[in-house]
Amino acid sequence: MLEIKDLHAYYGKSHILQGVDLRVGNGEIVSLLGRNGVGRSTTIKAIIGDVPPEGSIRFKGEEIVGLKAHEIAHLGIGYVPENRDIFPGLTVRQNLLLGMKGTKQQGRWTMDNMFEMFPLLAERADTEGGVISGGEQQMLTICRTLMGDPDLIMIDEPTEGLAPMLVEQVSELLAEIATRGVSVLLVEQKLTIALKISQRVYVMGHGRIVFEGTPEELRANDQIRKEWLEV
Repeated sequence: MLEIKDLHAYYGKSHILQGVDLRVGNGEIVSLLGRNGVGRSTTIKAIIGDVPPEGSIRFKGEEIVGLKAHEIAHLGIGYVPENRDIFPGLTVRQNLLLGMKGTKQQGRWTMDNMFEMFPLLAERADTEGGVISGGEQQMLTICRTLMGDPDLIMIDEPTEGLAPMLVEQVSELLAEIATRGVSVLLVEQKLTIALKISQRVYVMGHGRIVFEGTPEELRANDQIRKEWLEV
């Protein structure tokens, strides 16, 4: 589905990504782990075209380096940013409608699906996005992206600041996404969530991948966890 080779990215003269290799298979949940500031969010932004990438990024066999963000999105990549980028003056229902591709073909997700999985959103359907809680905004952002029927969804810190009950709901949603054949690239700070739902994990340090393996292999690798993940 997604294959990245020798990916580099810069902020001004700062060399943030220094040769990242990463892949995500069909219907696979892959987590990108690491401490703040090591380049995890930059990796996602480089894939979607928000940060100019150098190297190779192939999506469904097609090279996408050099394409604009909206062109990449139309190919089937969804992006859920960390800042919960909703339209605050529009209702929850209107936000979800804006996420749709606008084609007549029925996608994998409907508004009813979103409301079934997150009853809180159904209760707030006609409430403006700017006045619902931070947790509800996070759910809305994920659901709006799914309404565009992506083949790959990249999600940056979806459980940040959420109550434990909502964290569990987001975790269940990510697992449900994968069962519908959608690949997931997850940037997540909570190690327990990432290890619970992922098929494979990458650990990033100083703009490079320092570990790739299964959750079980990471659990067994005390050195990597202590050096690159634990505070």
